[in-house]
Amino acid sequence: MTSGSGRRSGGQSGDRSGDRSGELTGCLSHWLRPGEPQPAPNSPGAPRYNRGMTPREFAVQICSTLRAGGYQAYLVGGCVRDLILQREPADFDVATDARPERVQNLFPGSIDVGARFGVVLVVNDDGAQVEVATFRSDLGYSDGRHPDRVEYSSSPQEDVRRRDFTINGLMLDPETDEVLDFVGGRADLSAGVVRAIGLPDVRFREDKLRMVRAVRFAARLGYSIEPTTLAAIRSAAARVIDVSPERLRDELTKLLTEGAARLAFEILDDTGLLNVLLPEVTRMKGVEQPPQFHPEGDVWIHTRMMLEHIPAGASATLAWAVLLHDVGKPATFASAEQTGDRIRFDGHAEMGATIAADICQRLRFATRDTEQIVALVANHLRFKDVFQMRQATLKRFVRLDLFGEHLELHRLDCSASHGNLQAYDFVSRFWRETPAEEVRPARLMTGEDLKVMGFVPGPRFKEILLAVEEAQLDGRIRGRDEALTFVQQSYTP
Repeated sequence: MTSGSGRRSGGQSGDRSGDRSGELTGCLSHWLRPGEPQPAPNSPGAPRYNRGMTPREFAVQICSTLRAGGYQAYLVGGCVRDLILQREPADFDVATDARPERVQNLFPGSIDVGARFGVVLVVNDDGAQVEVATFRSDLGYSDGRHPDRVEYSSSPQEDVRRRDFTINGLMLDPETDEVLDFVGGRADLSAGVVRAIGLPDVRFREDKLRMVRAVRFAARLGYSIEPTTLAAIRSAAARVIDVSPERLRDELTKLLTEGAARLAFEILDDTGLLNVLLPEVTRMKGVEQPPQFHPEGDVWIHTRMMLEHIPAGASATLAWAVLLHDVGKPATFASAEQTGDRIRFDGHAEMGATIAADICQRLRFATRDTEQIVALVANHLRFKDVFQMRQATLKRFVRLDLFGEHLELHRLDCSASHGNLQAYDFVSRFWRETPAEEVRPARLMTGEDLKVMGFVPGPRFKEILLAVEEAQLDGRIRGRDEALTFVQQSYTP
């Protein structure tokens, strides 16, 4: 499916558990109370928090402590959604009418991560974290992310109405398993719909990143985006660049690594967000490829086929390299009429590496991640030459950082095109079976040895030492004496 406005009939939608709203009684007890209740962490004689506590036990205990202090406390947001869908929540959040300072008093050692907005982070002895947020309403969003002012409330209904989507606006009473639904979230879970709470254009003006989050939830759950919400995204898509590059990068990375990358980018394209965020990617559309190597179709079709096979939990650098590995093709396209034989993309790996570096800089990737993404794009064509490589060249190739990612990118590339995995199998076997000491052998000579031999320090040192390493990797010299002889016979001081 290429449209975000309809349900996907296969693929990711099959991963959704369907309507679980009628199964709450009983099933949530299994998730929330796997063991006997424990004493409140700050009661006399009780440990601060027991080690070995699961995240959900920890969250439930926080609720119990707040309630023992006379406050309301509920699990809220994505964890409730996931529990209803019988998925393991990535994290747990708690909502309460206790003010931030009271939360910090009840949980010594808790961290003020946003007390201005009523958010306190409670951490246990194992490092598990739960955000505890005070019920509130948000007033004004001048910066397009944070409320200008918040008003604390005693009403869970009021708190829910400030949140993003109905499926994320559910609360759960951990003592009774009762789900509090003030916004129709359970009905939308049952129908498979991502719907903004209240007026979609208002929700997206408050935080424009919510537009990308709507895409992510729709793709990950195999849901459709409700028509009014979808229309609001399309209308406001151009303003998504108001969001900080770091937040956009992190959200796009989630789109790529949560197991539904193809659908996510198809919906991102359908909403108009892709052309705003990554215009370099949309230029792949309609760029033809030589059918003898790419029977699947144009560059965008090929890229989407690769995206479909990125598993949940894949490394961010590999996932971004899948998206960008052919980003240089539109700029290097030459038709069969121009070349005299077939469509060609001469220099597209080098061009792609330059474009990938620009994108990484724009989205403020860490230097190490940028280097890896660029290296993956720059080197992805080298596999076609592996059968002709000398041993030294092949060994240097497999010495690239995180070479397993290079291998996986090549496998995905082949699987989404001609299907020939001979080069992949050959290099995989070489990488697996060649001893590390042969791939990265100890140096046989240093610059000090060259000085003793009468060579003057300078640029030639690097040339000579590289030649020695080349001969060593090729197996032409195997020890120090042979290295000295090699230099004496090949170079003059």
